[in-house]
This record gives sequence, C-alpha cells and structure tokens, in this order.
Amino acid sequence: MSPVRRASSASCGCRIGGINGVRLDFPSGIETSDTTLRGKSSLTLLSSSAAASRVRRYARIHDSRNIRVEFVTNDSMSADLEFTGERYVPGTAGEIAHEHWHRYAFARAFVADRRVIDVACGEGYGSAVLAETAAHVTGVDIDAATLAHARAVYADRPNVEFVEGSATSLPLANASVDVAVSFETIEHLDAADQPRMLAEFARVLKPEGVLILSSPNRPEYSDARAYSNPFHRHELDRDELERLLEADFPVRRWYRQRRYLGSALWCEESNGAYEAAVGDATIARPAQPPTAMYFVVMAARTPAALPATFPSLSLFTDSDDRELERIDHEAREVLRLDSLLRTRDDEFRDQVRHSHELEAMVAQRDRVINERTAAEDALQAQLRAAIAERDRLAGQVAAQERIMMYRESVRWWCTLPLLRARRLWNRMRAA
Repeated sequence: MSPVRRASSASCGCRIGGINGVRLDFPSGIETSDTTLRGKSSLTLLSSSAAASRVRRYARIHDSRNIRVEFVTNDSMSADLEFTGERYVPGTAGEIAHEHWHRYAFARAFVADRRVIDVACGEGYGSAVLAETAAHVTGVDIDAATLAHARAVYADRPNVEFVEGSATSLPLANASVDVAVSFETIEHLDAADQPRMLAEFARVLKPEGVLILSSPNRPEYSDARAYSNPFHRHELDRDELERLLEADFPVRRWYRQRRYLGSALWCEESNGAYEAAVGDATIARPAQPPTAMYFVVMAARTPAALPATFPSLSLFTDSDDRELERIDHEAREVLRLDSLLRTRDDEFRDQVRHSHELEAMVAQRDRVINERTAAEDALQAQLRAAIAERDRLAGQVAAQERIMMYRESVRWWCTLPLLRARRLWNRMRAA
C-alpha cells in the first residue's frame, strides 16, 4: 500500500482513486468565505499546491491542525478491497501495476470523445483513466461488491457509470459504443464462453467500432515459468487468440507487452520516429520485439476502423517512479542482506577456524594421553615382569635356604656316606 501522510484530524474520510489527488477532511460546520469549502466536510483536489492554498485560506480563521490531509495517487489501495490475485487492486506493488496501468494509458489515446465500455472493470481505476478523454465510460463487472466500491470511489467522475453484468451478456444495447476495452478478461472464461464474449463485444460495438483487448501469452506466461494462475480458466497462445478474433474482428493490430529493462534516450523534440537496439560492448543491432508476456490487440471489422495514427512503441512508467524506487529499495535490501551474509560468513569462518584449532588441541591432547597411556602400560608390564622375576628369585633363594638348612642337620651327615657310596656305584656301573 502506498504511503499516506496525515495531519491530526477529528474527522474520518476514505481515500480516493484520483491521479495525484489530495483529499482534505475538515471539521463539520466550518464557516469560511471560501465557497468551495462552505457546507462541505471534505474536498478533493488534483494537486498538492491547490490543496496547500486551501489549507492556508482555511488557516486564516481556523486552526489548520484540525484538517486531515491525505496525499493519494491512483495506485492507493482501497481499504475495503483486498488483492486476491483475481483482479488488480490499485496499490498492489510490482510489475503487475505497470502492466495494468500501461494498458489503460495506451488505450486512453484511442477513446477521446467516444463512448466506451470497460468490460471486467474491477475496482474501476481503468474506467476512471479512460474517462479523462472519453465522452462516456461504462464499467461492467460481475462482482456487485466491487462495483459498489467503484461507484463510491469514483463518484466524482460524471462521465463514468458502473453496471453489473457478465462479459458473455453485456447490459448494453446493440451498436451503442465506439470502443470496447477488456484487459486480462478472456482467460478467466471457459473455452466455450470465450467466443460468446467476443460476439457480445461485436454486438454492442458500432459498425466502425474498435475492440482493444489483452490476453496473457500462455507459452510465455505459464509454460515457460511452470506457473499456473488459479483464476485463469483457459489461457491462449497467439494462434488460438487470432482464430477466436477472426469471426467477428477480421482486422487486427498486434502489440507485444512485457517488462523491458534498458536505457532510454529522449529527444526534446518529437517527430514520432523511434529506434530500438540490442547488443553489448562489442556490437549493437536493431532490436526485435521481445517475446510477448501479454498480447494487446486492437481489432475491428474493417481496416478503416483502426486508427490511422498509432504508436509503434509505447513506454510507460509511474509518475513518481515508485516502482523504480521499489526495485531500488529491493536492490539496496539485497545489498544489505548480502553484507550481513558476508559478515555472517566471516564470523562463521572464524568460528570454523576456532573449531579447527580446538579440534587440533583435542587431537594433541588425545595423542599425549595415548602416549602416556602407552608408557604407563609399558611400565606396568615391566613392573609385572620385575615382580615375577622377584618372585622367581625369591623361590630359588627359599629352595637354597631349605637345602642349606637340610645339609646342616644331623640326618644329612648320617646319610651323606650312603649317598656318596651310591653315587660311586652308579659311576662304576656306567663305566
């Protein structure tokens, strides 16, 4: 939603859908010499300078802090309409805004002083844009709540009316309008209803009337992006749309629409010519029209019905460069997040490095522990071997001591001659 700047207020007002509009809400029952304010609680103006003049005039005799000022543009989202994706609501940011605004800005040049029907008008902002040059605009939509909102928001447009009706059964008389406008509508109908919709356009258009219609190019809009819009019943490619139009509108002029990023050189003197180039640092060549994300078609029954003067190229941007600011903001946000990510990565690398240092210290500690454990085991083995040797030697000493004690006894000396005689006898026998 676009930003709204307010002063303090004791009253309550709703936003408007005018282009660069300013709404002033005043306390009730004010007394002023300004006839434009007398008896009114609010006033809508088309410029901030005019609004400032009214505030100064009011402030001469009243406290201007009681005035609420709302700076709004034609993309201020309506408080009682929510963007669901089924229809565009002013205030919805992104490329969808440029795409929708551009179509109506393009069609505006072909409806001057003509009676126009805007089929599937939705919130009504497009009908209001067309009404700036058209003699009369009838906005038709099937949703009663949306139409009630449109009537309230654009009540200050005397040459706009909003009527409930279906695209396949328009509530207008035969041959009653000069131009039929219907943007991003046909894909919301079933395949069987699409010819009926075009037949209704042909019925309400005068014989020399013109249809200005847009439709998403299915191969690019859905297939190439693996995208499925849940509100689209039957999307078309160019050949399918051309076959549908052929029956009632045999003469057609095609435009391809999509977002286009490049550089613009504007001549201060216009002669209607244009050029488009594509290239790089080494070459530049004439640019071909890009693949259409959407087709915008001007169609009629006869070649003479199509405008003789028409633009070969139509460019559009919002008046306050809000979309560019949004993109710049997103770019700055990406840079900010990228900086945060680099900082986080640096901190993460420091933590990883510290973790590796700790792992190395743990590994070194484990090696020391293993070495000390191995040394301890070796010492334990040596100790066990020493104990075993000690026990063996102690056993030998004990045996020697027993022999010595035996030889020192009387029995030993009594049996010694016998032992010697036996040893001598054994030698003699062996000889």
